[in-house]
Amino acid sequence: MTTTILVGDVRDQLRTLAADSIHCCVTSPPYWGLRDYGVEGQIGLEASPAEFIATMVEVFEEVRRVLRPDGTCWINMGDSYANDGKWGGSTGGKHVKALHGDTSIGRAKKNTGLKPKDLCMMPHRLAIALQDAGWWVRQDIVWSKPNPMPESVTDRCTKSHEYIFLLTKSAKYFYDAEAIREPVVGNPDERGVGFGHGTDADDRGRGRVSARDTFKRENSKRAAVIPGQTVGTHRPDREDSVPDGFRNKRSVWSMATHSFPDAHFATFPPELPETCIKAGCPIGGTVLDPFFGAGTTGLVAERLQRDCIGIELNPAYAEMARKRIEADCPLLSDVRLVA
Repeated sequence: MTTTILVGDVRDQLRTLAADSIHCCVTSPPYWGLRDYGVEGQIGLEASPAEFIATMVEVFEEVRRVLRPDGTCWINMGDSYANDGKWGGSTGGKHVKALHGDTSIGRAKKNTGLKPKDLCMMPHRLAIALQDAGWWVRQDIVWSKPNPMPESVTDRCTKSHEYIFLLTKSAKYFYDAEAIREPVVGNPDERGVGFGHGTDADDRGRGRVSARDTFKRENSKRAAVIPGQTVGTHRPDREDSVPDGFRNKRSVWSMATHSFPDAHFATFPPELPETCIKAGCPIGGTVLDPFFGAGTTGLVAERLQRDCIGIELNPAYAEMARKRIEADCPLLSDVRLVA
């Protein structure tokens, strides 16, 4: 498989890609006002939330152009507080320096238009703006972090989750539900009676229902399959391979954050892009990450036998990603850096 890393502004590099050529996009754009990546022209340091959202809509308009009609787009976006109140307190400066070095980013007041200490709601602002721009917002997924960053707040809970939005270009799209099914927790033959697992509305009050029956019922009303494609939840070539004791993946994903020693920012846990790629990109397809960073999406795409195109503004990060992917699969990787 081939990983191509394009170095430059994401908007310029996206315009070089052919329309309808990408099967799946998995990315985590820079969060607004939280990190300084040390390169001119970076996204995320806009003066206001509205300006940041407008920039994101512009970027993802190009993503939508290059995405196939049956493609999927998975966006991870974090949030922040008005006036950046999370960096308050006696230890706030240590966190600022760890993320931003000696810049003023992290403590500077911003033109949010919100009250001090208001949650900015950036993930949802972005999702609604992209919906208004023509995307289908198919789902909001909660990424639950068992190891969140400590916070010294006493008037709210410690933040331990972020959001992932599944967006599509069309009403029908590739989605391999079987590839990401998860084990049933508790007694798989009891719906609404046991513990540790939820129930769908049509399972309530029906007594004993096996996981196999549930699987058949969930797939009984399927969208039409376009020749050569798989859409919705239909995988006819794999239906009989689903074992008892498994269920459709839930919308809360518990995944610990991972550190990467060569970068000053947290990276995707590999399980996150792995889940998105398995569900949203066929084997042999092409994955796009327009904010490539340390290259975790490309690393996982290689392991899963998908091609990948990454776009990264910072040449140092692009080189870091290249070395990381090649070191992971030295005999299989074909990594190309295009400056």
